[in-house]
Amino acid sequence: MLRSIGYPLTSLMENSFGKPVEVEVRDSLEKAMKILKQKMSKEGILQELKRRRFYEKPSVKKKRKSREARKRTRREAKRRVTPAPMR
Repeated sequence: MLRSIGYPLTSLMENSFGKPVEVEVRDSLEKAMKILKQKMSKEGILQELKRRRFYEKPSVKKKRKSREARKRTRREAKRRVTPAPMR
């Protein structure tokens, strides 16, 4: 779903969770499209579209979800580690 509202133009694209991704178009449409693509990538919309292109068996889905959870916990643990203070 792509809508534009008045000036400055605002593009809305709903992600899988139902909340829209908003981008203001002020200078150029190309810049707004780049920002929209970055926001969609950050929220994982593009990856989800690719994943939903074909049917995923329940066993494969379970393995993927557990792999993503391990990756997420590793990333969070890496962020929690604080470097030792320098003297």
